[in-house]
Amino acid sequence: MFKLVKRLTSVVAMFAVLFTFTTETMAAKKSKTLKNTQKKGFVRCGVSQGLPGFSNADAAGNWTGVDVDVCRAVAAAVLGDASKVKFTPLSAKERFEALKSNEIDVLSRNTTWTATRDAKIGLTFVGVNFYDGQGFMVRKNSGISSVNDFKAGVSACTNLGTTTELNMRDFFNSKGIKYEPVTFEKADEVVAAYDAGRCDTYTTDKSGLAAQRIKLSNPDDHVVLPETISKEPLGPVVRQGDAVWEDIVRWSLNVMIEAEEYGVTSANADMMKTSDNPAVKRLVGAEGELGAALGLDQEWSLRIIKQVGNYGESYKRNIADTGILPDRGPNELWTKGGILYVPPAR
Repeated sequence: MFKLVKRLTSVVAMFAVLFTFTTETMAAKKSKTLKNTQKKGFVRCGVSQGLPGFSNADAAGNWTGVDVDVCRAVAAAVLGDASKVKFTPLSAKERFEALKSNEIDVLSRNTTWTATRDAKIGLTFVGVNFYDGQGFMVRKNSGISSVNDFKAGVSACTNLGTTTELNMRDFFNSKGIKYEPVTFEKADEVVAAYDAGRCDTYTTDKSGLAAQRIKLSNPDDHVVLPETISKEPLGPVVRQGDAVWEDIVRWSLNVMIEAEEYGVTSANADMMKTSDNPAVKRLVGAEGELGAALGLDQEWSLRIIKQVGNYGESYKRNIADTGILPDRGPNELWTKGGILYVPPAR
């Protein structure tokens, strides 16, 4: 009798494991966000209120930038058309609440990945699309050529509710320098205040300083100081609770980065289907089943590359060719001296 009970217990346990595995496998292929996005026919993407090179709209309302391209990649993957994106401009203060309250489904807005943000506010960072660091911009005639030249009473303009504000506080406190913070919710308000002389220095991510500098009345009268005071890994964010959607956004970005590494571009992607390299064939949908694992078709990644381009194409188009940051620095591929590196698409 004891042996029979033991056998029955083992059988029940085995079926429980199989049931759990089957249930988890089925659940892994379902995504409420994906279903709703396909039903609406567009990706809801939160972006900045205007940061050249990252997310910026022209007079006709056309959005461009490396952050914009992340959302366009997601649209190409899940809807078949990179143009099917609804962009929502958000201030730094608004951005996380807009995502948590279901106003948007992807936040791609030069947002720094930190432990607190990742762990405490119900959001998940899915990767890094730009490695940055905080710096300071000053007027050339200020006599300041280094952060070590800042004196007590210095006034600094920055955005409210950002890691930039916290880093600025830590920096000046560590130096024992009394300073006056001049904060604004909107980025353009910060730029206008600095341009009008309301503060001695303007601090944000160095990429942001380079981008916002071109908006100043006389850009050549200003210089970004050489020092970098923080690490700012910037990347897209999604809500917690939808693992499949999280994977879709993560791998949409990863495909762009890995495509550059293997030399797959918007121009040659179709021809790469006959490549002898299995990694390349997986990128262009010629083999593998990653699409099915994400609830997508076989050519989801091919569409990203063809319609948006690889990471290098996006960087060149939006940042290098616009003169913002011609030198990619840490955002160069790991094979070329940078730190840009993603898991293999397999």
